[in-house]
Amino acid sequence: MRVIFAAGGTAGHINPALAIADKIKQVFPETEVLFVGTPKGMESRLVTKAGYEFRGVEMAGFQRGLTPVNALRNVKAAYCYLVSAKLAVRKIIKEFKPDLAVGTGGYVTATVLSQAASMGVKTVTHESNSYPGMATKMLSEKADKVLLAAEDAKKYLKRTDRCIVTGNPLRTNIPIEEKAAARKRLGLPEGFTVLSFGGSLGANKITESVAELIAWEQKTGGINHIHSYGTRNRDIFLEALKSSGVREDKERLILKEYIDNMYTCMCAADLIISRAGAMTVTELTEIGRPSILVPFPKAAENHQYYNALTLVNENAAILIEDKDLTKARLVDEVSRLYSDRARLEVMEENAKKMRRSNAADKILSEIIDLVGEDKFTS
Repeated sequence: MRVIFAAGGTAGHINPALAIADKIKQVFPETEVLFVGTPKGMESRLVTKAGYEFRGVEMAGFQRGLTPVNALRNVKAAYCYLVSAKLAVRKIIKEFKPDLAVGTGGYVTATVLSQAASMGVKTVTHESNSYPGMATKMLSEKADKVLLAAEDAKKYLKRTDRCIVTGNPLRTNIPIEEKAAARKRLGLPEGFTVLSFGGSLGANKITESVAELIAWEQKTGGINHIHSYGTRNRDIFLEALKSSGVREDKERLILKEYIDNMYTCMCAADLIISRAGAMTVTELTEIGRPSILVPFPKAAENHQYYNALTLVNENAAILIEDKDLTKARLVDEVSRLYSDRARLEVMEENAKKMRRSNAADKILSEIIDLVGEDKFTS
């Protein structure tokens, strides 16, 4: 069995592809896997680090804003899609001879799966967000199977007869701990615990608002807070703490540039404040934690807003748009939840009900159904 994967652009596209590849190799170790992506993209580093063969092809995505610069970029993207990348991808497919092509979003997926389908290769595309990207919308009428992270995604596709809701696959099972055990591991005392982060680079508005929130928590007393301020926001965050009158508290505060034990921190938390990327939302439901979500406003097609909305509609999260986030608003939302533990417990239970722990198994099952198990075992 030979499987070609198309993934690129962001970790939200690449990690699901790696998770699917890992599951296939775990169950059928003789399977040959090849990843295709852009040579300078994040995928080149992440895929080779994971131990998979990688082939780079120059590709470009279409820009949505109508500016002279974007117009030139779109000419280049059209040329790549219709000519250069098309020819390069077809050459790779002819040489590798895949039995299956799997894509997980982005223009890399659109290019590779379109060519694979036209050459008679079975195709599967996976959408990790609640609002499908351009690639998924296009491939929903071409791919043999369209796998979705959330039921909500169907609402935005013209053709849904090939859609199956599987959830988002994770590369490793999340080690779920009881809150008390996770807090002990982190060296935190018992008490209401908040975790906040804005991604690896941080998020200025979240960081500044969290500083005011920590000040409120210290006045209230007995509250733990874990915060990642990101690689670019250290000075901004420290200044915000100073302006808010936050005092040093090594017992109840964990303030870091980057959290390298995120799952432990998530397990320790009663409430999580974050952006609404696809994998973050998946982790929130996997661990089962209520959240306040502030979608990244510049995400493609505002997909983080729709990711957050999926949880809000199940009463598992509160959504604050980035433009509406203020220090006072964040403190008000957290203080209400802190005072209404019954509501917080309901949100937690609702998050747990959304859990799809066996997404990778479901995806493999759908792949086997498409190509036949004999392809893997022969």
